[in-house]
Amino acid sequence: MHAAPEIVGNAQDPLKDLKPLTGNEAIARGAWEAGVRVAAAYPGTPSTEIMESLAGYPAEDLHAQWSTNEKVALDVAMGAAFAGSRALASMKHVGLNVAADAFMSQSYIGVNGGLVLAICDDPGIHSSQNEQDTRIYAQLATVPVLEPSDAQEALDYTRLAFDLSEQFDTMVIVRGTTRLSHTRSPVAIGPRKQVAVRPFIENPAKNVMIPAHARRRHAVVLEREAKLKEYLETATINRWETGDASFGVITAGTCYPYVREVLPNASVLKLGASWPLPEGLLRRYCESVERVFVVEELEPVIEKELRALGIKAEGKQFFSRMGEFSPELVRAGFEQAGVLKPRALRASWAPEPLVRPPVLCAGCPHTSSFMAVRASGARVAGDIGCYTLACLDPLRGLDTTVSMGSSIGNAIGMSKAGDTKPVIASIGDSTFLHAGIPGLIDAVYNQANITVLLLDNHITAMTGGQDHPGTGKTLRGEQAPKVDYEALVRAVGVSWVRTVDSYDLAQMYQTLREAIAYRGVSVIISNRPCVLDPVKIKGPALSIVNEQCNACQSCMNLGCPAMTWGEDTFEGRHKVKIDQALCIGCTLCAQVCTVDCIKPSSTITTATVMQ
Repeated sequence: MHAAPEIVGNAQDPLKDLKPLTGNEAIARGAWEAGVRVAAAYPGTPSTEIMESLAGYPAEDLHAQWSTNEKVALDVAMGAAFAGSRALASMKHVGLNVAADAFMSQSYIGVNGGLVLAICDDPGIHSSQNEQDTRIYAQLATVPVLEPSDAQEALDYTRLAFDLSEQFDTMVIVRGTTRLSHTRSPVAIGPRKQVAVRPFIENPAKNVMIPAHARRRHAVVLEREAKLKEYLETATINRWETGDASFGVITAGTCYPYVREVLPNASVLKLGASWPLPEGLLRRYCESVERVFVVEELEPVIEKELRALGIKAEGKQFFSRMGEFSPELVRAGFEQAGVLKPRALRASWAPEPLVRPPVLCAGCPHTSSFMAVRASGARVAGDIGCYTLACLDPLRGLDTTVSMGSSIGNAIGMSKAGDTKPVIASIGDSTFLHAGIPGLIDAVYNQANITVLLLDNHITAMTGGQDHPGTGKTLRGEQAPKVDYEALVRAVGVSWVRTVDSYDLAQMYQTLREAIAYRGVSVIISNRPCVLDPVKIKGPALSIVNEQCNACQSCMNLGCPAMTWGEDTFEGRHKVKIDQALCIGCTLCAQVCTVDCIKPSSTITTATVMQ
């Protein structure tokens, strides 16, 4: 049996301090320890906390920033690497789609200072529009992927990634997943490595990707892949754990602890790098066992490579190509494969989960916008953000949502295709800066007849409240120039622009009617801070005067979570009550009340309030 190499840094060093870190925090710590000098990102769950954590380290150690989108973030990191500094860009899996153009070309160029991409996939689609597998991008670009299985490895692998980047003249991806990103465990931390800035390489044949240079660099990329495979044959991040030789399991990332929990005595080959793959090591391992299983989330990347090598491997017939794995799912797969005996079925009582659909927050400034949109009867192209929830009842104000910035382009297409309904594109402030501006320019240039509803809530709300160029603050909270949306919109050629108070429902309805009536591109800026932002409206909370309420239930059309059914009825219909703990006093419910029975709590006696 082949001896298992000892993994470097995996075991916690008793001489080092232990600190409880999430996977994201560990990636940030690993980058800091590796001597990173420049880091950039666009927030996106599950990757957001990487950059937020890096911003907690001294500014004299590194520059950390939110960029307008993922491509810009990667461009910034690439620029720092060109200049000889170690650099990091972080993003979620779909963010790599945005950065893909630069990503593919940078693979040909290579690096000067170490360049690492922390990409967090989302198996199970907890907070994303798709479930794509970053490893396939890595194959396409011929870029190595390190795949940690816990927070300790997240730190160690990130630190290693910078060394490998400089050693092999390549970007390196550290691939996380939602489970790794948000799971906390003790991590042995170390000091920051002082890395000298390298001099800029004045070599256009390497750095400038015109066709003649790119053709030569492609050959270099393939040579690099061969060298990486050779390195990984003996790399300590791959771990061969001997056990029962009747079958063996090849796995990587967060699947590894699931396998170990389910099969504590199995022979396991844990791959620290899921691309490229060490062919010799794989062959030796597979020859040592009678049957080979591959356990990997999402696509059968490792499994297909084994089969390409002529190795009979089993995997996706027992383990799904979709969803997030768990010990229970892994066990079920091995039971189906006949490796484990099915557990005896036991009669047990299980509570039926109460389904709670996601809703906008109480007092969300987007609510009024989509109430007006719903009333307009327009066709609505939506975008990525909290406001995507407006597709659900009772607002039901969106017809399509594709990707960041798609709404305006989609709306142009709907309009040009001859849709008889008015066409509206809804887009948030951060998303507009991310990818909406080119679409707006296109709409003006091609004279589309659409209305753009720019939902400015002064923050990147969906990912927890990050700043962007429209907030006037940087990642570290420093004052910065603030985008003037009206001036920006007019600068690209839009003549009809209005800014509306999101909490003024009548004004919102009227302004939207006027915008739709305008022939050409019209833009409404719906303006109120997110209710979770520190600068927000708060109170007084509202209450319902019980004896005045006629149970018309108009206020329930807001979909506000502070509005609930009361016990009292009127003509067989339930009256409504307001949860004081949730109400922020936005007054939208009072504006739609048909009998004027919703008042500030302070003005109503306890006896008359709906209980």
